[in-house]
Amino acid sequence: MPRAAVRGIDLHYEVAGSGPPVLFISGTGGDLRTKPGPFDSPLARRCTLAAYDQRGLGQSGKPDGPYTMTDYADDAAGLLDVLGWASAGVIGVSFGGMVAQELAIRHPERVDRLVLACTSPGGALGASYPLHELEDVPDEVRHPRLLELADTRCDEAWQAEHPDEVAAVLAYRRQSEDLSRSDPEARAGALLQLQARAGHDTRDRLPTISCPTLVCGGRYDGIAPPANSEALASRIPGAELALFEGGHMFFIQDRAAWPTITEFLLA
Repeated sequence: MPRAAVRGIDLHYEVAGSGPPVLFISGTGGDLRTKPGPFDSPLARRCTLAAYDQRGLGQSGKPDGPYTMTDYADDAAGLLDVLGWASAGVIGVSFGGMVAQELAIRHPERVDRLVLACTSPGGALGASYPLHELEDVPDEVRHPRLLELADTRCDEAWQAEHPDEVAAVLAYRRQSEDLSRSDPEARAGALLQLQARAGHDTRDRLPTISCPTLVCGGRYDGIAPPANSEALASRIPGAELALFEGGHMFFIQDRAAWPTITEFLLA
């Protein structure tokens, strides 16, 4: 099990494939044991892909908090050091997109090309949905609400008419939730991540991002709405914007998404 000693903690990471180096930064509650994962994506067949469990999550170390967004960004830079990558393409998804923003701002020399997927700048430009507010909500209420947030077309009526699709999505979500709930330290780490997420705000620093950047999202995303992607792209010099037919998981819902992301990262 590969582990990288980074900033006083051990980060669990995995590397696969061949080609240009790309670092994948996962979203809220990300755990490499949850499948499908980044190594199941079409991107993994075109590059040397590295992904990791962020501090407090999965099989990585779980230090005491609080955690900050700069902690997560500096962890990512430290992992690049361990990998021996002076720089790499970076894709950050959801919360990982927030970390990727901080990484590109704090360590610009480490990011060759940047993809910010289904994420937000925070602050006055638009924050992602406050997921921490749902933590104490009973599962029977929280899960349908999360499903509707993930794709705004999946309202109560749609869910009633599509029980099989609902069951499949909820089964995927429960993988990571069950893993964290079985480990009190991981549960605490997930809460610390949500607290750091709530304070994310890169609005005033986005114009310092200098690498080629693609901002992408789903047209029906209720967690990171399209307006947030548009705001991100408007503040990053030269950034490209691509919106796809889907919600927060647009890269699974729209077949055009992964080819667009892959071609951009490997250009």
